[in-house]
Amino acid sequence: MSSLERVLPQDAATLGDAPGSVSTPFASPEHWRHHGRIEQRVIGQLLQTLLYEDVLPYEVAGEPSFGISGATSFSLTLGVRHYRVSGWQCHSFRLIRLEHSTLTVEDHEGTPAPLSLQHFLEDLEAALGDAAIQPGFVNELTQTLIKDVQSSAWPVPYREIPQTLDADALEQYFTDAHSYHPCYKSRLGFSLRDNQRYGPEFAQPLRVWWLAVPARLAHQGAVSGMALADRVAEDAGPRVLASLDDYLARRRLARDEVVLMPVHPWQWENALVPALYPELASGEIALLGEGETTYTAQQSIRTLAPQDTDKPYLKLAMSITNTSSTRILARHTVTNAPVITQWLQRLIDTDATARAAGFVILGEVAGVALDERAFPESRYNDVYGKVGAIWRQNVSAFLQDGERAVLFNGLSQFTRDAQGEPVAPFIAPWVERHGLEAWTRQLVQVATLPIIHMLFAEGVGMESHGQNIVVIHRDGWPLRVALKDFHDGVRFSTSHLARPELAPVLEPVPERHAALNRNSFIVTDDLEAVRDYSCDAFFFIALAEMAVFLHRHFGLEESRFWAMTADVIKAYQEAHPQHGERYRRFDVFAPRWEVEALTRRRLFGDDDPQIKHVPNPLAAFAPEEAVSC
Repeated sequence: MSSLERVLPQDAATLGDAPGSVSTPFASPEHWRHHGRIEQRVIGQLLQTLLYEDVLPYEVAGEPSFGISGATSFSLTLGVRHYRVSGWQCHSFRLIRLEHSTLTVEDHEGTPAPLSLQHFLEDLEAALGDAAIQPGFVNELTQTLIKDVQSSAWPVPYREIPQTLDADALEQYFTDAHSYHPCYKSRLGFSLRDNQRYGPEFAQPLRVWWLAVPARLAHQGAVSGMALADRVAEDAGPRVLASLDDYLARRRLARDEVVLMPVHPWQWENALVPALYPELASGEIALLGEGETTYTAQQSIRTLAPQDTDKPYLKLAMSITNTSSTRILARHTVTNAPVITQWLQRLIDTDATARAAGFVILGEVAGVALDERAFPESRYNDVYGKVGAIWRQNVSAFLQDGERAVLFNGLSQFTRDAQGEPVAPFIAPWVERHGLEAWTRQLVQVATLPIIHMLFAEGVGMESHGQNIVVIHRDGWPLRVALKDFHDGVRFSTSHLARPELAPVLEPVPERHAALNRNSFIVTDDLEAVRDYSCDAFFFIALAEMAVFLHRHFGLEESRFWAMTADVIKAYQEAHPQHGERYRRFDVFAPRWEVEALTRRRLFGDDDPQIKHVPNPLAAFAPEEAVSC
């Protein structure tokens, strides 16, 4: 990242005077300049999910609304207020997309009223009746509003033309976050100062802390042939290793009796001292100091990218909640990460079609974690998932001369001016250079092929949504993709794998973990669950977002987009008839798919599965001989 010129804040009193500094949040009226727009977004994004997930009844008027071409007007009454917003009922899965800036509210007399998240939640609770909104959800929404307002006041971190930035710089450049989940930036656990210090939009450099942990309290693992001790030593640096030598001498331990574990500085300060104070007080676990490697946070916050190097990315356990998920790293997932990586890479390396497609697996090559089973039962909740790390291969190691990379979800975002205002679609220069039809077809080809190949040829479903797919391109022309996040992001039925003899032996999901998250499993006998795992993440989330974006901003008909996608799938099936049985078992052309209803789950819990059956836009292009599951 040394080639990039980072923009420093101009008003030191307001925003901090250098990277690494932390200012007083909301100390100036300047911090609030985007408040109205962001409050509209939070309410609009929540309303959008409530309408789509059939939580609230609404009316749709077919006439153009607010002067927006092709838009319709959505209206509903909640409590004593009436809400109206312009939007689209899309062809893709009948998604609803609202233009948040058009959201207005009137009181019971028809008089325009100020838009307020607090009032909207009061109205929503009145409309839901006995199904009261959980306080935790209200807090997530409020924190999302505040933290997005905070980040919007921070200057755009780079002066470069955005399309020339590398993948890690783009992690800081793209700040819109999740376009569907209403709690897209909640970061529960972060104070405002924490958010500025560790949020990806602020691009602040950080270093991790290192713990010495007795091997009996720990787990560690790596892919075959990787020297984990060397990897750790390189990241930790000589000062930490010198402290380790002192620790070993004091405890009279050999090097292989101790595991070095990196921890996020926020995690150390906020979660680990109270969780581990008996071992810290006795000296059994020791804080060795700050490591040498400098990182910046990626969009997931807990995954860190090393600066000026192609060292692996580092994913760390953090006891924060974002998009309604706690970001700990459970031991079984850390254990499984290198096992799954090695399995997937073997499948690819021994398959000519996969090798020819050229897609990349960003392998999770090593991991360390506390072993909660080594602690007293009374401390299980205190230590479970609180210390864990996974090393993941850096995409830069797979780039050839002239190639760059960008997250798939960045393709549907906008470039911004110095004040953070959207200017133009990020992909606009690429579409103009290569042509809309050719560029879209190429993107669909390179992104779809790996997902369907792993599903059809191997029987493996992959959770490849827009943040788990990296598009490798040259001058904007998509060449191939890199897929990531597999420690809990694959699903399969062992008996229906193409090569069951190669199936990985995985650490099972602990019963307590499964009870808290019923969707957290890898192995299943439900073949539709395998198919839907790929279909929900890739087709319903990643491709649908792209289809809607290209229609709204470039005029490409959504049905045309799905016809291109179907062409890729059918061409694959025709070229590989040997997988015919799996085409029927994992029928991606089925009329309906089952997807998770995210907001219903957050509102009402998941004692009962919160799902929605959605019409499949690929169904219209099904081959004549296709048989639905």
